[in-house]
Formats: sequence, C-alpha cells, structure tokens
Amino acid sequence: MSQTTTIQAAEAPRTVTLMNGSTYSFNSNISTTLEKIPVIDAARIWSESLEDRKAVAEEVRDASRNIGFFYLVNHGVDESYAEGTFEQAKRFFALPEEKKMEVFTGLVPNEYVGFHPMECYNRNGWKHQDLSEAFNWSYDPREDPEAEEGIEPTVSLWPSDLPGFREGLYAYHGQLLRLARRLTRIYALALHLPEDAFDQYIKRPEAGMRILHYPEQKHSVDDQNGIGAHTDVECFTIVTQDLSGGLEVLGKNGNWIKAEPIPGSFVVNIADCFMRQTNDFFVSTVHRVINKSGKERYSAPFFFGFDRTKLLEPIPTCVSEENPMKYPIMTGGEYYAWRTNRQKKTNVYNSKTAQ
Repeated sequence: MSQTTTIQAAEAPRTVTLMNGSTYSFNSNISTTLEKIPVIDAARIWSESLEDRKAVAEEVRDASRNIGFFYLVNHGVDESYAEGTFEQAKRFFALPEEKKMEVFTGLVPNEYVGFHPMECYNRNGWKHQDLSEAFNWSYDPREDPEAEEGIEPTVSLWPSDLPGFREGLYAYHGQLLRLARRLTRIYALALHLPEDAFDQYIKRPEAGMRILHYPEQKHSVDDQNGIGAHTDVECFTIVTQDLSGGLEVLGKNGNWIKAEPIPGSFVVNIADCFMRQTNDFFVSTVHRVINKSGKERYSAPFFFGFDRTKLLEPIPTCVSEENPMKYPIMTGGEYYAWRTNRQKKTNVYNSKTAQ
C-alpha cells in the first residue's frame, strides 16, 4: 500500500516528501537498467539445514540493508496461482464502474479494503492523476489453516455476481501467507536473532493483498505515473508482476532503477514498520510504477506485517546506547490506521460518493 507524496517544484534534483515525514531526492524521471536489484535463490529457505537458512538470511540481510529490494526465485509457489489471480483481476476490472463502486473503499473506515477507482489518487502532485485502479482484501482466519481459535474475521468487501472471485484470490493469498511466514523466520536470522523470534507476531498477521490494473500511460512521465513514488506500510511486501515491466526503485544515489520482470520470480521489499523496528537498519525504499509498455499491466502485491495488537518495539540487535531508538513505539494497528486514513482522505471519489 502506498501513501500520498508531494513533489516540490524545483530543478534537479527533485525533492519528494512522503506522508510518513521522510524526504527523498531523485535526479530525474529517467530510469536506468545499469544498476541491478539482487536476485536471491529461495530454495534454501525450505532447507532442513540451519546453515543453509542462515546463508540465505545473510543475502537477505545485505539486500534489505543496502537497497530494501530483491528478487526471489525458486520460491516454491506454483505459477498457476499467479496466473489465476491475474485472470480474476481482469474479470473484476472489466466490470462496469457502478458495479465496482458497490465495493468502494470509502465504505469501510480505517481499512484499505475494497475498490480504489482509476485516477483516484495523485501521490506526487503531477499534472494528471495516477493511472491505475486496485482492489484490496485482507487476512481472514477462515482462510488460514494455521489460524488460532477466537480470531474475528476481518472486514473485506466482495462484489456480488462474480462467482469464484473470492475463492480464486484467497487460493493465491494462502500460498503467499505460507511463504511470508517462512520469510519472517529468515528475516529473524538476518537480524541475528533466534529463528523463532517473530513467531508470536504472525499467529494473527497483517496480511492484506491487492490486485492492480494499469492502462498504458499516454502522458509524459513528468506529468503522470501509474502509481507515484511511495513506500509500503507493513513489514515486507511480496510483489507478483506480469511481464509488462514498469516497477521502478529509487536507489541511494537518486536514480530510478528498473525492476525488470524475471519470469516466475517475486519482488520483495522492506516496508515502513520493519524499518521502524530495525531502527533504519533495514530500508523501506521509495518505488513507483510507470507503464509505458504499450499494453495493460497487472500486478498483485501481498503486504505482510505483524499482529496489529503487538507493539512495534525495537529489534534488540538494532539499538544500543550509541544508537537509540529513533521512532516512538506504537502498535502495528495504530500505525496502519494512521497511514491508511491519510491515504484514503486524498481519494477524489470520496466527495463524489457523498453527493
């Protein structure tokens, strides 16, 4: 999930101030393939050997600290689930606008679930609204074989008369939930903690997902994005993208790096809650989407975080007397609600539905 940003009128470098208060600069809107995002072989995360798991954890540690993004290959999730999810996305986004608006996100306060219409946000203050539409759904314990008893189902909105839609999306969601739980253990090792250090936080995880549709952009990249520059909210995101390209990552040197599609891979990135807990050891990196592929683009990010009721306390290996905690401690739910409501208030459809 993303947040509104403001681009200040200036010559290069341009300055981006995000809603979480961070400010970044980038050199121009021209992106490059000269810099590369690390590729990590995920087969070892399933190994019975602790040494194998520690070895891949060190690669994850380096990527999460230096750029905050990496590709994950050989992850064990069958590609048919992604293909099925993209088919469901095409079904939903082909519906008439009035049908999609029956599940408009503005109907649910404090949550990001539901339909986010085309051109409803403008994260960077460009001349034209962001050219994308999305549908979000959340974790539901009824769809989680590892769910504990007594967990209330979370609120999601589902369109009527679209048989198989909910079931198809949760089929993929379940596969990514299993992967995310295993990755959480790898992240614990990456932070030089016991492998089970975060197990208590993911019994009832924050595990939302969305499907997105990006028409081809006709306007200049200086005037419009598919999704403007932003960071994600939770701990980490697992992105499934089609082969159209368009995802771009802001490198530390201020250049936009193209995250070119690798068939069968995921793109994984650190999000703000993990950056806060690791006291900026892991970096939540700014990214955006520019669809100049000549065709429609679809993607499906899975946003994984810790139990909303748990405090986002500092990771012991990331703080010291010389490096005290930089952020106030709050629950994951408090941070999620703050960011969600700030974003949703900028949805230009709010005023239209209120008329």
